[in-house]
Amino acid sequence: MNHPTTHNNKLSTEFREVLEKAKDYTRQAKASNTTKSYRADWNDFDAWCRERGVSSLPADPQTVALYLTDLADRRKTSTLQRRLSAISQAHQAAEYDPPTNGYLVRSVWAGIRRTKGMYQEGKDPILVDDLRQIAEALPDTLAGKRDRALLLVGFVGGFRRSELVSIDWEDIQTIPRGMVILLRRSKTDQDGRGEKVGIPRGSRPETCPVRALESWVRTADITAGPVFRPINRHGQVRNRRMTDRSVALIVKKSVERVGLDPKRFAGHSLRSGIATSAAMAGKDERAIMKQTRHKSTNMVRRYIRDGELFNDNAASDIGL
Repeated sequence: MNHPTTHNNKLSTEFREVLEKAKDYTRQAKASNTTKSYRADWNDFDAWCRERGVSSLPADPQTVALYLTDLADRRKTSTLQRRLSAISQAHQAAEYDPPTNGYLVRSVWAGIRRTKGMYQEGKDPILVDDLRQIAEALPDTLAGKRDRALLLVGFVGGFRRSELVSIDWEDIQTIPRGMVILLRRSKTDQDGRGEKVGIPRGSRPETCPVRALESWVRTADITAGPVFRPINRHGQVRNRRMTDRSVALIVKKSVERVGLDPKRFAGHSLRSGIATSAAMAGKDERAIMKQTRHKSTNMVRRYIRDGELFNDNAASDIGL
């Protein structure tokens, strides 16, 4: 017969194991990049509070309102919005009521938005003409073939940096009309249901993403595992995945090669580029969202507005 104490100890041990698993799942609830951003934003708020001898957790609504006011002249509204999200998330995780919901915080935040505005100056999109120049300027070397494939596939697929470097050879299916790439997980698919992305063949051999990718994997002798890999200084393809930061560096280096300012571009320029280029070509909102996999119409409509600035422009062809 089991002693009651022994039985209780066993239950408590099992409970602790389940509790640890629950904590692991909670930590996995958000993408790693989002978690890093929240942590950095929370650390800033926590340091601000410690310097002034006030509590950061739980924080008083007045503390948060003063924090926003103090930062308003030195930070972008997008940064302040992210800081508010981090403060709210930290309080919810600790099972406190978020002070960000208070009337005082909401009033101060509304005043800051009205005063400063919410316009976010992002990086420039890479448009079709830019991409043609870039693809033609890349050398016919191992690194050049990889970068051409990465840029063309990244553009046509509307991939985020993390999505692009996550592609494995096993996730690609070649069909007569192009390629189908299976995204096993993405920012908007944290549950890992998977999404298929169609990569159509291009009309020009030099800018066809399918041909470029086939040339790269054939030259690099990739038959399994990560498609986009680093190349060492000896010209050898490494047996590991590139980082998403590498995508941004390749974009900057490639635009600089054709005389564009690398400071104006980033890894996201590929994704914004296909959305803006598609809008310029007259593609509708539904088609653009289907390819880029945007869940919200707000950002897509911004790309469409930018892409249609000179479509049916009232100042065009009036004799000036």
